[in-house]
Amino acid sequence: MEGRVINIDSEILGGTPVFFGTRVPIKHLFDYLESGDTIETFLEDFEGVARYQVLKVLEMSQKLIETSTNILNENFA
Repeated sequence: MEGRVINIDSEILGGTPVFFGTRVPIKHLFDYLESGDTIETFLEDFEGVARYQVLKVLEMSQKLIETSTNILNENFA
């Protein structure tokens, strides 16, 4: 069941973006991927995070990068 993916609450880790329903910072996913670990390894280490949440965060990140790139290209053209 898909639902909310990210939670930002000043009462949870000082407002650090976390996977909804957990205290697992989103940044941990990118740290894992950057160090060469797989999504499967991340999910094994953080059992409270659902696969759909990881995939949605990656999809959202891609869209943000694409949008930012378009904005930057427009400003430099």
